[in-house]
This record gives sequence, C-alpha cells and structure tokens, in this order.
Amino acid sequence: MDLTLNNAVMGVELSGIRQFTYLVRDTPGACALTIGEPDLNTPDAIKEAAKAALDANDTHYPPGNGYPYALEAISKFEAEAHGLHYAPSEIILTVGATEALFASFSTILNPGDEVILPAPYWVSYYELIKMAGGVPVVVETTEASGFNLTPQQLRQAITPKTKALILNSPSNPTGMIYSRAHLEAIAQVCVEADLYVIADEMYSKLVFDGKEFVSFPSLSQAVKERTILVSGASKTYAMTGWRIGFAAAGREIVQVMSNYLSHSLSGTCSIAQAAAEEAFGGSQAEIEAMRRAFEVRRDYLYQRMSAIPGVHPVRSEATFYMLMNLEELIGRTLYGVEIRDADDFANVFLREGLVAVVPCTGFGAPHYVRWSFAVSMENIKEGLDRLEKFLANA
Repeated sequence: MDLTLNNAVMGVELSGIRQFTYLVRDTPGACALTIGEPDLNTPDAIKEAAKAALDANDTHYPPGNGYPYALEAISKFEAEAHGLHYAPSEIILTVGATEALFASFSTILNPGDEVILPAPYWVSYYELIKMAGGVPVVVETTEASGFNLTPQQLRQAITPKTKALILNSPSNPTGMIYSRAHLEAIAQVCVEADLYVIADEMYSKLVFDGKEFVSFPSLSQAVKERTILVSGASKTYAMTGWRIGFAAAGREIVQVMSNYLSHSLSGTCSIAQAAAEEAFGGSQAEIEAMRRAFEVRRDYLYQRMSAIPGVHPVRSEATFYMLMNLEELIGRTLYGVEIRDADDFANVFLREGLVAVVPCTGFGAPHYVRWSFAVSMENIKEGLDRLEKFLANA
C-alpha cells in the first residue's frame, strides 16, 4: 500500500499572511496592522435580514449556484454600480471570493496553461493557479507605473501557452486602481490574443479621492465575453466571516463552474444568502460612511509615514491597505539583523518594535510591507509611534 500524499497538494505552501498571523499571536503586546478585514461591524440591516431568515427556518440546502433572490440582487447591483448587465443565470454564489477564483481557474485551465500574474499580487493567486494545473507567469510592475501592468509588458509575456490574465483592480496589496484608458489598452491586447481575463474587483466600492472605478467587463461586449468577474461582500460590507463571494460570466462558464462545485460544496449558507440580498440590494448609505472613514485613516497614515526618515509610503487610491517601501533599509543592519528583504524587516519590527505588518515577499514585492488601515485610528497612531521609535533607536 502506498501511503504517500498527493505531491501537488504537498507542494502548496501556507499563506504568508497566515504564517505571520501565527507569529503575531505568540507576541504579547504586539500592535497588529496586518488584518485584511474591516474593524467596523456588519450593518444592522444586513444582520436583521439574516435573523429573519433564521426565524423563518430557512435552514435547508440552498440551490448550488445560489437562491434566485440573491442572484437577482447581485445582478441589479452590478447594473446600477458598474453598468454591467448579467442575468441571474450568469452569476454563481460561492463561499467567499477565494472559492470563486479557484472555480474560475479550474474551469478555464488545462494542465500547463499559463496565467499572466502582475506583481505585486494577492498572495493566494499564485497557489490557486498551480492547484488548478496552471502555470503562473509573474510579470513585475513598478511603483513608478502605479504598479499597473503595461500593454507592452502584457504582449511580451504572452506565449502560445497563455490562457488568461488575472487583473486585480483595486489591488490588494498595492491599493492602486487602473484608469479607463489603461484598461482599454489592456483589453485590446487581451481581445487580440484571445485571452480569458479574471477580473478580481472585490474592493470596487472602497475608492478614494473621487477617482473613477471602471469595471473591466464593462468596457465592451467583446471584453465581457472573455471576462470572469469575481467579487463579494466581505470587504465592502464588513462581512468577512459570512463568506459571500460570487463570479459572473457567460452562461456556459457559470454552468460548468456550478457543476464542478456541486461535487465539492452544497452551496453557500442559506442564512448568509439572505444577508447578501440585503447587502447588495439594500441602502448603501452606511457603506459610504465606511468608505469615508477609511479615507480619513489613509490620509493620516500617509501623512505621518511620509515624515519618518528611512521609509517611503505609497499613497493608496483604494482598498484599506498601504505599501511601505523599504529600499532605504535594504542592506542595513537593524538590531543585529541584516535587512535583505521584507521578511527580515517584518520579523525584527515585530520582535523589537512590537508592530506587525505584512511582508510582501509572498506577494511578489520583496522590498515592501503592507500596512492595513482597517483598524482603529488609535492602533494606527500607536503603530506609527512605534515605527518612529524603532527606526530612531536602530
């Protein structure tokens, strides 16, 4: 009997965020600025909708792709918010957006197919592509370009094996967005090369400074036909624990995704779906208040960090993250540790400064760390106070 484990699964590494979270738990007194979820509560109307579903005993197996009322709410939301027109039959509810991403990759990729992955990227994209049998092709972007993939870079990365591009706007971890003109140029290359695009737009409602957010599939019918839109309720509505994600695409793709997931899951929680209907279909006033609160925190974090010698903040345009550039510290020795990359800095900052930030080595950006401002203003101030002291005494 062969009791060895699956080589492909054994090769999957624990998320770098998870690894660092475990270190933080073992560090008493640490100021955590790592978490990728709002410190604000789920709006009351959403919670009441879930309670009503529970009281109505809506506790049975849901349809595999989602209840019609939830799909209709998402359909109307995308039409009103982004000018997108997806029929409910072109949408599938998933257990968080991560499942939607995995199902998307599993649906379109054959073994050996390449997926172009602009860096910095969300830490799980790389492993999700590999788990689906694909090959991640990392293309490094620069701070000078706003961490935007250029059309020239995209063309140069395309090979006969290229199947798809993953496009994350607004971006985790950079907090940057793509302009309409830039997206149109990217779209032209994708149409010419006949590529799928997986558009991760989870943070579309958390945009600052009055900037325009443009949903990639809204550019044209030709673009929409080759795009799988992925989003969810977790970040915008402070619903990370509810696990509500969705994918929207052509009927054939959504049906294949639904068939695939029917053998691994029995659908998204019925109570959470009732909450999702209220989130996407109800008043967005409280969501705008959340967005404004994050913008105030972003401004404070950027202004304070800009005045601290040795580090450089990258002003985010969206999300609730900000990158801190470590270039001036690379090669220096801090508290007896040579700083070679973000992992070195984050570990010594946690140990000596008692502040936890996320090293972006696992995001494809080894000279940056990610600060979250989805925490209280008090925690942000404390983290910056400790950063000043940490660098001044090094």
